[in-house]
Amino acid sequence: MINRRTFSIGLGATLLAACSTGSAPTSAPASRMRAVPNAGWDAWVAGFKGRAASQGISQSTLNRAFQGAGYLPDVIERDRNQVEFKRSLEDYLAIAASDERISTGKQMLVRHAGTLSQIEAQYGVDKEIVVAVWGLESRYGARRGDVPVISATSTLAYDGRRGAFFEKQLVAALKIIQEGDTTPANMTGSWAGAMGHTQFIPTSYLAYAVDFTGDGRRDIWSEDPADSLASTAAYLSRAGWVQGQPWGGEVGTVSGSPVAVLQPQTPGPRIAVFRNFQVIKRYNNSDSYAIGVGHLADRIAGGAPFQASFGPDATGLTLDDRKELQRRLTSAGYDTQGADGVIGKNTEAAISAYQRANGLSVTGQPSVALLQSLGG
Repeated sequence: MINRRTFSIGLGATLLAACSTGSAPTSAPASRMRAVPNAGWDAWVAGFKGRAASQGISQSTLNRAFQGAGYLPDVIERDRNQVEFKRSLEDYLAIAASDERISTGKQMLVRHAGTLSQIEAQYGVDKEIVVAVWGLESRYGARRGDVPVISATSTLAYDGRRGAFFEKQLVAALKIIQEGDTTPANMTGSWAGAMGHTQFIPTSYLAYAVDFTGDGRRDIWSEDPADSLASTAAYLSRAGWVQGQPWGGEVGTVSGSPVAVLQPQTPGPRIAVFRNFQVIKRYNNSDSYAIGVGHLADRIAGGAPFQASFGPDATGLTLDDRKELQRRLTSAGYDTQGADGVIGKNTEAAISAYQRANGLSVTGQPSVALLQSLGG
């Protein structure tokens, strides 16, 4: 599973467990992320500025960074209402290595071939792995986040459950601004302060981000993903990536002596993992995440899907059955917002609406009988 309370180098993929086409959105709309007056936050910031100054943050940086910043109540709502998503590996892979994510990953591998080859040569990390991290963290840059990082981290430092952690992130964000890598207005990210194409939190940015383009800035916010992709490779390299060694794979498809054999779901594939699997987990400490990155990388490189069947779920439906259920519901006028086979809030709402309209018991849950009632 993905633990949404895990704070590794990136945060974007901690949202992946709920980001399926069949699920509800995982972040508040940008229009709701607006600062509101808060006297307590104002007082906290006044006190914080002294602590920041003692850590080398200049008055001019503080003035620039906090001009227009404010308290974001929706950030606190998100922090206090997180859910521990526990998706099966089958559901997780249906999202992480979806046909769309594989197809787009292959396109990105071609589009950025020159840059990725240079990054691979310099850092010794397989370009497919770098692209897979990009795909999981921000859908290849499509979902980098647009929440002001100074406002988000200061709000969480003042009013969140992990004040000390987010104060460190806020200080790090101010150092990034002070060093000239970006401006306060351009420093946007997730509600929790993860930034750029591969979702670096500010402290990880300071430790690992690189200026690959040579323009004098480590610009992970640019439309050009080069600095972000190189920074990810630099991180994995420093974490101990072994060039030429697989991350792992389904038992029987990879050679060598694995460090472990995992079977996260029964029935399901048995997965042999090597040292590089543990390196991926340094980016996000989750077996599902590391399997998702590794498997997506393999599929982008032209590899096959896992061969072992996960079998039907508790309702008697296979993944293909659930996809077909979503397609039939949508065709009948009950839009599930896509057909990935993962049953989330959108699919549950569509099922409930169909059941209600057809005089059925309203459960919102899939079943073999429901699939059959929708016809072919």
